[in-house]
Amino acid sequence: MTQPIDVSVPHKLGREEAKRRIAANIGSLQSHIPGGAAVTSNWVGDASITVEEAQAKVHVALSGMLGMLAAPIAAAIKAKAPDLLEDHRK
Repeated sequence: MTQPIDVSVPHKLGREEAKRRIAANIGSLQSHIPGGAAVTSNWVGDASITVEEAQAKVHVALSGMLGMLAAPIAAAIKAKAPDLLEDHRK
């Protein structure tokens, strides 16, 4: 049994710029995961990011015991997802 988490992150960047920033920043997620888990941009399986013109939608399916942590994980995603849309080229 899985517990789904869906978070929408609004932006005013347009689809292509939002995708570029997410791709550039996805590796920074690694520092927010306890235990140093690896994050890759070609993850296949239980998570996805769909980028639209005015929002990015994050979907994560938590299986097993992780489902019990859905609320705090969703809160962490809501808090950290906007960081993926920052422009670090400055």
